[in-house]
Amino acid sequence: MSSLRVTIVGAGAIGGTIGAHLVRAGHDVVFVDAAADHVRVINERGLTIEGSAGSFTVRAPALNPDVMRGPLELVFLAVKTMHTDVATRQVAPHLAPDGAIVSMQNGFNEERIAGVVGDRRTIGAFVNFGADYHEPGRILYGGSGALVLGELDGAPSERVAGLVDALRAAFLPRTTATGNIWGYLWAKHAYAAMLKATALVDASIADVLAHAEARPALVNLAAEVLAVAAAEGVRPEGFDGFEPSAFEFPPRRDVQRLEASLETLIAFNRKSLKAKSGVWRDLAVRKRKTEVEAVVRELKTRAVRHGLRIPLVETVGGMIGEIEAGSREMSWDNLRALSALDAATYGSPPVRV
Repeated sequence: MSSLRVTIVGAGAIGGTIGAHLVRAGHDVVFVDAAADHVRVINERGLTIEGSAGSFTVRAPALNPDVMRGPLELVFLAVKTMHTDVATRQVAPHLAPDGAIVSMQNGFNEERIAGVVGDRRTIGAFVNFGADYHEPGRILYGGSGALVLGELDGAPSERVAGLVDALRAAFLPRTTATGNIWGYLWAKHAYAAMLKATALVDASIADVLAHAEARPALVNLAAEVLAVAAAEGVRPEGFDGFEPSAFEFPPRRDVQRLEASLETLIAFNRKSLKAKSGVWRDLAVRKRKTEVEAVVRELKTRAVRHGLRIPLVETVGGMIGEIEAGSREMSWDNLRALSALDAATYGSPPVRV
């Protein structure tokens, strides 16, 4: 397999983990990040990845965005959703005519990237492995999860197949290609709606998913997003124990499959070294703005377009914003309030989940 030439834009948890494993596998990688201290440490001491299989350090050049130069053949964009427009416009002048940007992100960023560089130079990616940025030059790889790549139009391509092979060989054997990347991205949005709610309390993802009182509201958070996906004509795809069709609003909800999916998700998260969500880390550790506001705003825009309401999703977004502002604390009371809204909006759950 030929060596890839990859520029990682956003060398944090996801970008740093992917890039470091590619360096270790012999690929040509340059890290680009807006955090000057992270760039400095990578250049001085390398980038260290820690995890259950041990730790390793790689040496590769790191740059700030303003000194990035082309031609860039392959860019893995791994910045927060709200930084996508700026980052894409920084990359665009340096992207080779036959180059491509791969969106290793949350959100609906593929459409925004394609709006700048074109569909042909944009590749979709669904990322569900766990990682945390701990400090400059140091990242925790929480454990394996799904990584799926696909062309925006669903057509098979040699470049996606080559990327899949490289990422499988470098560190993630479960990397796959798909003809339905939008199905994976919408499913991630539904699952991520629950993950955002877990950040309302200082507890692990698994413990919140296992909390009986919170479960009906968590399930309906996912259902609100899945209703918008259905209105968009998207068929969500399952991953890592999350079975989208089981979470749909009644009467389509399959309670037995729902219970099985939740238990599998709990087991999946208990195995991960990353016990809490990235949103939780942004709020509790890094004390910085999360991408929740940007994601919820996009979901609401799409919901309104189809005459749908997403009150639970909006409420979680508002609570996260208040925690960011310091006017709300992480507490189980937040989930109790969400559960009360869920009961008032959708009624008592027809069955206990």
